[in-house]
Amino acid sequence: MLFDTHAHLDDKRFDDDRDELIRGLPARGVSRVIAPGIDIESSKRCVDLAQEYDIIYAGVGIHPHEASKVEENYLDLLGTMAQNKKVVVIGEIGLDYYYDFSPRDIQKKRFIEQIELAAELKLPIIIHNRDSHEDMLNILRDYKDLINGGVMHCFSGSWEMAKIVLDLGLYISLGGPVTFKNAKRPVDIAQNVPLDRLLIETDSPYLTPVPYRGKRNDPGHVALVAEKIAQIRGISAEEVGRITTENAVNLFKIV
Repeated sequence: MLFDTHAHLDDKRFDDDRDELIRGLPARGVSRVIAPGIDIESSKRCVDLAQEYDIIYAGVGIHPHEASKVEENYLDLLGTMAQNKKVVVIGEIGLDYYYDFSPRDIQKKRFIEQIELAAELKLPIIIHNRDSHEDMLNILRDYKDLINGGVMHCFSGSWEMAKIVLDLGLYISLGGPVTFKNAKRPVDIAQNVPLDRLLIETDSPYLTPVPYRGKRNDPGHVALVAEKIAQIRGISAEEVGRITTENAVNLFKIV
């Protein structure tokens, strides 16, 4: 069975068939899914989904796109939601310098604040990083003693950056881009990352893997990610699924 460690199941693109989709996941080989929030309302929806469905666990957090829009008491709101036993991670948090929807200084401030919140709650973090490698690594280095485990979701960096991330004790997660025709960096990561530090994800409804690119992604497609990694490494998809599921269970402390 497979563990999709990142799927935005609260997204409106699932409104028409969410219940049917989620209930059908075990038959497609998916045993667990992490639904991470991107703002307060999204985090609430993810907690509600985790409450309703046994296979779903929630993350609560403020995505860098939303960093400049939060209320002053946002950390209290996240902390209250995180008391729910189905909340297993603070995320999705991090930096995004590609879109720059929030000023970079605000992004960094919110990222650090949420690292500190996760430390207080003894929870791991899900990290978003896009075109912000230098600042990201500086923050992760500066706060490494506070971080209670974490994952670089849908990792897009080089193997050199991956080695630094691994040295900091973090996991690396790969998704649909590893299947793309001209993928270089994700394939390089898939070849080299130690299997005991690897997670898999879909980032649904985004980043749909081949051969379904252009269509809505969903957690059932995490099997295609596992199959591609298995092909790259010359092992079975079952082994990739077993090891990455064990890794996720360990990181998110799921009983």
